Amino acid sequence: MRLLHTSDWHLGRAFHRVNMLGAQAEFIGHLVTTVREHAVDALVVSGDVYDRAVPPLAAVELFDDALHRLADLGVPTVMISGNHDSARRLGVGAGLIDRAGIHLRTEPSAVATPVVLPDAHGDVAFYGLPYLEPALVRDEFTVEKAGHEAVLAAAMDRVRADLATRARGTRSVVLAHAFVTGGQASDSERDITVGGVAAVPAGVFDGVDYVALGHLHGCQTITERVRYSGSPLAYSFSEADHRKSMWLVDLGADGRVTAERVDCPVPRPLARVRGTLDDLLADPGLARHEDAWVEATLTDPVRPADPMARLAERFPHTLSLVFAPERAQDDPQVSYARRLAGRSDQQIAQDFVAHVRGAGPDPRETAVLREAFDAARADATVREVAR
Repeated sequence: MRLLHTSDWHLGRAFHRVNMLGAQAEFIGHLVTTVREHAVDALVVSGDVYDRAVPPLAAVELFDDALHRLADLGVPTVMISGNHDSARRLGVGAGLIDRAGIHLRTEPSAVATPVVLPDAHGDVAFYGLPYLEPALVRDEFTVEKAGHEAVLAAAMDRVRADLATRARGTRSVVLAHAFVTGGQASDSERDITVGGVAAVPAGVFDGVDYVALGHLHGCQTITERVRYSGSPLAYSFSEADHRKSMWLVDLGADGRVTAERVDCPVPRPLARVRGTLDDLLADPGLARHEDAWVEATLTDPVRPADPMARLAERFPHTLSLVFAPERAQDDPQVSYARRLAGRSDQQIAQDFVAHVRGAGPDPRETAVLREAFDAARADATVREVAR
């Protein structure tokens, strides 16, 4: 069986105020063409179909168009909700849409109810694990500690139990939206840390033939059977070096996996340039970036006059301007933002406690801070989904 694995469409998302709907529509057209020209037997979409719980109407219309075009192909599609989606909204009408061969899996309670698709060698069971927010699903999976690894492990126990009841030789595919250990994150993914931990080990998914992951925006191979497709478009300058693609996966009669990448259309290349303003305007080696979307980091010791206007004369698609004068990290003029770069909310709070009190929080206080951040993030998720 030939599968096409994609994820993280983020329909409705902009890129530094640039409307990406046209590029997203171009990707949908490319997706449909790929399914048809590569004789794909099933399409899997591993979450974050939309960029937010209540997407703009234009994004909903694009998704509707995609569903119609995929249904017209007669190729089964299995989709799950991600951490950016509202599972309840995305799942509306799932029973009816199912009849058209579009299988939406958004309910945590249904993780062990697969979509079963036959081929010449028998059945392939597709299990959809939507994004499992630990604080919201701990009761469903009866786990004592609400963490990503605990709820995913419980969900996979249900998957393996169902798979054990099926005919010998039944192959299996799991769709999941999670941060798996070994994956490389970018700046455009929403933090899903719970209890100080975001990642889960790949071993959680042992016992199935292929795991189609979503959440991280870079295409990555965790193991030969566990892969991220990545997002089809870049959504931050940290993805400037990404090769955006989908996985074309052949699942053999014995469950053996072979995979190749199918590139996605690039609306405009990304470039990150760094230096003084005069150097950036004069360097002939930067000519290749003149048609790219540009993030410029200026290292001038004093902020130059009209930097964006002057940059735009050479790089008309400059979208982001960062000031980072070359100074020692302990220089008092180093910006607050630079001092906080790369630090989590938890670390910033602990630093604040140390600054105010002269000593950092003890283990009990650290645990209280962690619980507070987890509760606030879970509450924000609930309120967004309920909108």
